[in-house]
Amino acid sequence: MRQLFWAGFWVFLADQASKYLVVHHLNLWEVGRIDVWPPFLTFRMAWNEGINFGLFASGSGSTRAILIAIAFAVIAFVLWWVRKDQPGRLAMISAGVLIGGAIGNVVDRLLYGAVADFLNMSCCGIDNPFAFNVADIAIFAGALGLLLFTGKKPA
Repeated sequence: MRQLFWAGFWVFLADQASKYLVVHHLNLWEVGRIDVWPPFLTFRMAWNEGINFGLFASGSGSTRAILIAIAFAVIAFVLWWVRKDQPGRLAMISAGVLIGGAIGNVVDRLLYGAVADFLNMSCCGIDNPFAFNVADIAIFAGALGLLLFTGKKPA
């Protein structure tokens, strides 16, 4: 469980630090867009009140509460599952990465009422209209890691 805790802690810290730096220190909140390495990396301020790609975004307090409750349910399930199954080191790290990202987005919903998304990447003539953050990357990577590093152990 130590690996899970530390992976989650560092992901949460990196997520919140990056959001604070970009949103407040670089003032992306007001500027709206900063070209870092166009077109490959642009900071675009997006307040996501829903889930991925803005799905289920209504801006209501009840929707926010439901999304926070779902995040806590996922976190509780992952913690229960890893305690029960005792997966290997890489799966524990993956679980921590997923949990750290989920907590990072929950903190955003509590502080701002929405998740602060700012990373935008485009390439090869395709203009990506969506933004994401470090927590989103962590949730995806953690879920992928759990798929790859869990299951039946060889006999």
